[in-house]
Amino acid sequence: AEAALYFSGNRLLAGSEPAAHCYCGHQFGSFAGQLGDGAAMYLGEVLGPGGERWEIQLKGAGLTPFSRQADGRKVLRSSIREFLCSEAMFHLGIPTTRAGTCVTSDSKVIRDIFYDGNPKSEKCTVVLRIASTFIRFGSFEIFKPIDEYTGRKGPSVNRNDIRIQMLDYVISTFYPEIQEAYSDNSIQRNAAFFKEITKRTARLVAEWQCVGFCHGVLNTDNMSIVGLTIDYGPFGFMDRYDPEHICNGSDNTGRYAYNKQPEICKWNLGKLAEALVPELPLEISELILEEEYDAEFEKHYLQKMRKKLGLIQLELEEDSKLVSELLETMHLTGGDFTNIFYLLSSFSVDSDPSKLEDFLKNVTSQCASVEELKVAFKPQMDPRQLSMMLMLAQSNPQLFALIGTKANINKELERIEQFSKLQQLTAADLLSRNKRHWKEWLEKYRVRLQKEIESVSDADAWSTDRVKVMNANNPKYILRNYIAQNAIEAAENGDFSEVRNVLKLLENPFQEAEGFEEVKEDAEEEGASAAAAACAQETRSRLPYCRKPPLWASELCVT
Repeated sequence: AEAALYFSGNRLLAGSEPAAHCYCGHQFGSFAGQLGDGAAMYLGEVLGPGGERWEIQLKGAGLTPFSRQADGRKVLRSSIREFLCSEAMFHLGIPTTRAGTCVTSDSKVIRDIFYDGNPKSEKCTVVLRIASTFIRFGSFEIFKPIDEYTGRKGPSVNRNDIRIQMLDYVISTFYPEIQEAYSDNSIQRNAAFFKEITKRTARLVAEWQCVGFCHGVLNTDNMSIVGLTIDYGPFGFMDRYDPEHICNGSDNTGRYAYNKQPEICKWNLGKLAEALVPELPLEISELILEEEYDAEFEKHYLQKMRKKLGLIQLELEEDSKLVSELLETMHLTGGDFTNIFYLLSSFSVDSDPSKLEDFLKNVTSQCASVEELKVAFKPQMDPRQLSMMLMLAQSNPQLFALIGTKANINKELERIEQFSKLQQLTAADLLSRNKRHWKEWLEKYRVRLQKEIESVSDADAWSTDRVKVMNANNPKYILRNYIAQNAIEAAENGDFSEVRNVLKLLENPFQEAEGFEEVKEDAEEEGASAAAAACAQETRSRLPYCRKPPLWASELCVT
């Protein structure tokens, strides 16, 4: 009860000096001016036993000086998603902020979840967030003069003294080795810092791509100055592999789609570079960005992918092509990104036809069915609206540019074509086609694994090591949207056992969940009311947590 008082913001921790952080940001490519923590309240720093510093803040505790027209509150739905995902990312080994507690109450606020004029009442919830720092790229954009496109400016224009103070703090506190190495030359020091955050960001986004994680809102104010995953909003782990997957229902142009994340993070680093002038001249930072980012991303991405494929002995130039062809095969067959990678450790290198047939059966079971593909490619525009847009594109391109994009129209036309083809496709035809695609790629994979075997003296030891490395890099469990949704629905009915259940699962993402039913029963006995427990019985979470999502999951929309 006492912990709930402190971590809901109703009682102040000793020594705490609450404050809200002021920052700016480029949102969806445009400078938005002053933003700041509209719902987060910094409490202070805690020193850990090893001397490490942890900044703690409450998210959703109420109004701050930067709440603007909002109320500073967060709701149970979004708080559970943030709580579970920050912990999931940590246990996947990806740099992230952490979640310490999640406190909910009977207080309610009104939220229009889909911005469609259908608001609903939701319970207020507060999350304790933990990180070494919550300073972002946007923290340095408070000095930005008037933006030529939006006419907005930062609140601290011409305050270079504050920029120097912030750089001194960030580098000496979080990059002490750089501070020590360049203590007598601030330009060199700042260049070394920019080089390091460039490389950290490149490695971070490479890690995201390798687990199919989409952030959803990669604005400059959501980019950490120490290379952490920060600000969990409309994020999503990709199920069926689609390079153009958009997890944020309000990202109409697909700016933050899965395949755009690497280039967007590079663009954001460019905005950070602009924000560091004059303390780091642009010609120096731009050169660093061009020389370091792409090379670091490609290197880290390929290293991680080799581990996911069990290529532990040799580093061959052809590996990059093998990865690309795997992803292309996944795309063609609608393969489940997580489950197919997880399955690959059971692929047998020998060319026994019966073993190959068994494996093909397993891998094709993780591909999209005709029904799933019909849902995925269902046209989204009214035919009359599409017809009007196509005529407008011809007759008045300038007006068309204001209300629609060519890419969106092309995508819709592609969707219509695919949907039309699916009407004639039988399940047997699809299975046959998928088997053919996978057989082709698996033969290339087998040849590549054979080269590994030829380079070692003990094939059995290599095989054991290969499986071990693969199982440590290909998660069995991720926070799929439907899993989070089941936990949210139970919690909204007063039963938090499913949230605890899922958290326990995500703490061991690479391992088989042993005794998982017992965990669930214990959690339910912990205090869920009879009504809430009955609701939990009805929940759709009867599905195994590692299976590809059910059809109803395609209707889930996160904004």
